[in-house]
Amino acid sequence: MGVSLLFHSNLLDRCVDDILPVAKIFNNTCCNWLGKNSMILLVPIVTLYPIYKLICLFILMLHLTFSTLYFLVWKFLAVTDGQRNDGYRSSLIQAVLQGTYEVVDEILFNSPPTINCENDEGYNIIQLAIINRSEKVYNLIYHIIERTKSYKGKEDSFDNTLVHLAGKLAPSFVLERTTGAALQLQRELLWFEEVKKLFLPIELTRQNKYNETPTMVFTKEHLDSIKQGETWMKTTAESCSITAALIVTVVFAAAITVPGGNQESGLPLFKEKSAFTIFAVSNAFSLFTSATALLLFLSILTARFSEKDFLVSLPRRLIFGLLMLFISTTAMMVAFGAILVLVFCDQRPWMLAPICAFSCLPISVIVTIKVPLLVDLIQSTYYPIFGKHSYLESCKVNRKNTVFMKYE
Repeated sequence: MGVSLLFHSNLLDRCVDDILPVAKIFNNTCCNWLGKNSMILLVPIVTLYPIYKLICLFILMLHLTFSTLYFLVWKFLAVTDGQRNDGYRSSLIQAVLQGTYEVVDEILFNSPPTINCENDEGYNIIQLAIINRSEKVYNLIYHIIERTKSYKGKEDSFDNTLVHLAGKLAPSFVLERTTGAALQLQRELLWFEEVKKLFLPIELTRQNKYNETPTMVFTKEHLDSIKQGETWMKTTAESCSITAALIVTVVFAAAITVPGGNQESGLPLFKEKSAFTIFAVSNAFSLFTSATALLLFLSILTARFSEKDFLVSLPRRLIFGLLMLFISTTAMMVAFGAILVLVFCDQRPWMLAPICAFSCLPISVIVTIKVPLLVDLIQSTYYPIFGKHSYLESCKVNRKNTVFMKYE
């Protein structure tokens, strides 16, 4: 048993001695092979790494180049757009001052951000349209003001709202567009009442930097206008009332003194003549209309002349008074012409033409003098300057255009 174990032990030692040299040889061979091959593998890696770095550097340079180019292009477009808006600025402001709504419409359509343009005093085009009473421009941009809270609540450096600005007296070159102090004050009242519609009643009590409400501003700014309007209205009513009183006197005397005399029965001699009928009707019509005109003019002279009276009440009285005066003057001349024809034209028919011609002379004089005033009164009182008008239908900046909402 012992001999057997010893034999096996010697055999194991021999095997180990035989294996160790072989393992060393194998190990040295593998290391040598891996070393050579690793050098072979490192050669392409070392060669390609700088190329890889160059590619990365090239990509980085391209990225920086495009980023720089993008930035420069963006800045160029921004500057160009700013210069374009700045170029529109002076034209837009001048168009608003002149009331040229076509130019304003074209500029706002092509460059909506220009609605925020301001003049040197810090007023935008909405405020300028109100200050300079440019009603056509105001009508053009009214829907923008109505739908945009920031534009509606815009205030100037003195905390004046749009209603405060409407309460201020218009510039002199604007007032000169309207004839007569009363009509100028009426136009100012129309503007004030129109802008007030944009605000709630509680907002109309807001005070500016000087603790003044819009109504207080309007009253203070228009004290002289009210006095001038009262003087103008009284002067016009007095001159027209004198004319009406003269017509009443003449036609009343003609009605009492019948042309041609009366018969024994008291009836007029010419009652069967058609010319006498024309005289009687036109004379009576002239008397009634002239008396009505006189009463209307006297009601103007005795009016209170408050601010609100200049809006509708006083202009309406003057309109109907002038209409009655025109009718009474025309009827009086028709009555006078009918009498002349009745008395003289039976034997002299050639006198008919000069009688008609000269009868038209006083009518044409009073029409030439007073009709322009009457037309202005009717247009200012009964034809609104605000709201939808036919000229707005062709405008590009209409109520359907909502592009301005994002510029508020």
